[in-house]
Amino acid sequence: MVTAADVIVRSLAAQQHGVFHLGQLDGHALTRPTRERRVQSGTWSSLYDGVYRLNGAPPLWEGDVLAACWAGGPRAVASHRTAAALWALPGKRRQPIEIMCPRWRRAQTAELVVHESMALDPDDVSSVDGIPVTSIARTLLDLGAVARPLTVQMATDNALRRELVTLADLHGLLPRLGRSGRNGAGVLRAVLDDRGWRRPTDSEMESLLLDIVQRHGLPVPTVQFIVLSDRGEFLGQVDAAYPAVKLAIEYESYEHHVGKLALVRDSARRNQLIAAGWTVITATAVDLQSGGQDLCNAIRACLARHPEFLASLNHQI
Repeated sequence: MVTAADVIVRSLAAQQHGVFHLGQLDGHALTRPTRERRVQSGTWSSLYDGVYRLNGAPPLWEGDVLAACWAGGPRAVASHRTAAALWALPGKRRQPIEIMCPRWRRAQTAELVVHESMALDPDDVSSVDGIPVTSIARTLLDLGAVARPLTVQMATDNALRRELVTLADLHGLLPRLGRSGRNGAGVLRAVLDDRGWRRPTDSEMESLLLDIVQRHGLPVPTVQFIVLSDRGEFLGQVDAAYPAVKLAIEYESYEHHVGKLALVRDSARRNQLIAAGWTVITATAVDLQSGGQDLCNAIRACLARHPEFLASLNHQI
């Protein structure tokens, strides 16, 4: 027999990634035996006490995240690497699910990581597809507690590039949440201090390129540099450059630099740069994944041909 509660459940599940909780049944509360029969018959799956999935469709990860947030109470939100996954940021991870709430009063499970925190202001909370989640700024701070600094840097560049957050947002967060000892605050502060000299990169691989160059002790190049001819004509925008010595570094993405048309386009642009007196060094995924030793040796050899440039850098130091 289909009850009014069943009709409500179907409507809720259709809008909430297949899940619902008893508090949403709007006065149509079902008795415990009735709920148990729904579970035993396979109509529902019990995820947490009072939180269910309506069966009949493939289970969705988003539904698991939303259910976990409900289980954590009215102030619980998806956080850390789960929040990064919802925002499609580097550092994302779908399993185990991570949430943040003031207090977790249920049993711990291997599929769920709970971060207890009272420091979760309304400004730190947002929503993605109806799922409560930490804001972009708070997600970047929390990533610093569970991910490498380079990952936080990539995620920060990604969020800035997509205009999901501003530097003002991030700098405004640290005085409130960046007190000594808060996990992640030191990493985010270092990322912000380090990136003051540059614009966001165009991709995570370009961020990795900059990290490798720095780790090899080379001067920091300018990213996304626009090259103009002596007459002011646009010749191209390169991934990274040392403009003072006309040295460009281009990352060759297999995704965006394959096929005959791409080859013709990229070759023509490279020829224009070379004709204008520029040296172009190509970096590939293999270069970056292998640590970049050969790439950095090539950059170092080019810079060595310009001792006046290196001398100016030493003078600045």
